[in-house]
Amino acid sequence: MHREKRADVIVLGGGLGGCMASLAAAKMGLNVILTEETDWIGGQLTSQGVPLDEHPWIEQFGCTATYREFRNKVREYYKTNYPLTDAAKKDDFLNPGNAWVSRLSHEPKVALKVLEDMLAPYVNSGRIQICYHYKPDSASTVGDFVTSVTVRHLSKGDKITLFGKYFIDATEVGDVLPLANVEYVTGAESKETTGEPHALEQEDPLDMQSITYVFAVDYLEGKDYTIEKPEQYEFWKQFIPSYSTYPLLSWYAVNSEDTSTLKEFTLLPNDQDIPSLFTYRRALAVDHLSDAIYEGDVSLINWPQNDYFLGAIVDVSEEVRKKNLHGAKQLSLSLLYWLQTEAPRLDGGKGYPGLRLRKDVLGTEDGLAKYPYIRESRRIKAVYTITETDVNKQFRGEKGILQYKDSIGVGSYHLDLHHTVHSNRTFYLPSYPYEIPLGAVLPTRVRNVLPACKNIGTTQITNGCYRVHPTEWNIGESVGYLAAYAILNNISAHDVRENQDHLLSYQGMLKQNGIQLHWPEDIDLA
Repeated sequence: MHREKRADVIVLGGGLGGCMASLAAAKMGLNVILTEETDWIGGQLTSQGVPLDEHPWIEQFGCTATYREFRNKVREYYKTNYPLTDAAKKDDFLNPGNAWVSRLSHEPKVALKVLEDMLAPYVNSGRIQICYHYKPDSASTVGDFVTSVTVRHLSKGDKITLFGKYFIDATEVGDVLPLANVEYVTGAESKETTGEPHALEQEDPLDMQSITYVFAVDYLEGKDYTIEKPEQYEFWKQFIPSYSTYPLLSWYAVNSEDTSTLKEFTLLPNDQDIPSLFTYRRALAVDHLSDAIYEGDVSLINWPQNDYFLGAIVDVSEEVRKKNLHGAKQLSLSLLYWLQTEAPRLDGGKGYPGLRLRKDVLGTEDGLAKYPYIRESRRIKAVYTITETDVNKQFRGEKGILQYKDSIGVGSYHLDLHHTVHSNRTFYLPSYPYEIPLGAVLPTRVRNVLPACKNIGTTQITNGCYRVHPTEWNIGESVGYLAAYAILNNISAHDVRENQDHLLSYQGMLKQNGIQLHWPEDIDLA
């Protein structure tokens, strides 16, 4: 079956950026079609199972009003629906999982519910149509414009050709870009190209960051939930990465504070001051509950030990892509099996058989997330490319935060590069809070395709800080308003940046809708 559908704005990809682009355009009175590969919207926060990665000022400022609304609604959801202790109910900054990586670590299904509720008025009215299980398949272009994108149902094979005025690529790996002939880059650029201190001497388009299949577990002492031995377990058990003298399946991982050294971890909290990885991305802590409706804490396992970096899944053959996705799943299952059977315990024993794979938490039959956690996408060749020298704290020095005249939002995170598939390099470099320039979401040539995810005009290095949840949210929301502004004013998105009056008017629209464009002048950057 082959159908046609039309809307003002076509959003491909239902992650955080895609959801917010859709919401913003719908708020401005436009009709939107949103497609999503899985049956969950929310991307890295839901179908990929990664709790919020945020900056230290997130409770006060440094995000959009809708992102603040989302965070508040997550806490309200727990306080309204869960049997919480009095202390948890009174905690204005409740962290449901008490994770040490996030101030608001929570269950993926709660994030899904809140996101669905935020979109509900526009979905129920028909202004936003969501097409689940559809992936971009082809695109038609005329000159520098895309006229349609055809999407294909992943199981049934049905196709829908989508016609719109603007096409927003919010897919996890920039799937629309090659289909629509939008110029883009992948992997590692060279120092000669970007002028970045930490870039490679020679570019390598396939030297992309690792992916991770997240899984959820709880722990019941004295029980045995050991899974069947994974087919690739013996390989992963013996695999020693190039950067280590220990197997990948060990309690040793690269120290983020000094990536030339390794740091020791263990599973559970202890009195030996060894960091507990179980609590690292814990999504539900039973200490918050007044009723024992959970048998144990729930943790989402996204550790250095299940980062898969043996090959890329972008711009490779379908055979190679499937091989690497399968390998990433096998690594995560092998990590679980190692934890259950052979992981050294601090008491001298081995294995934690009481670790139970919680398939229900992520809504899958195999217990792994519906989609791998993607850290790096195809990136548009943009009107303005954000480079390391824009944000690296060391190289900006006393100049502080770089302000862009065309800022469309803010964010903050370290330059966090996970091990790449060829050079195996990694770093975690201090950065200043940053802004999102409008020029970074404008392709150099194509006029009506906009990026709304990790596919904006960053380099591989600056992608390391622009890829996190609140920044992707801000990018998507601002891009949704950009498409709406261009359509309502009968101009192109590029005209908005090139015309000072339109730029100020568009930025006024953003501010009116709760999008912060610059950081406070008195922010403490120490």
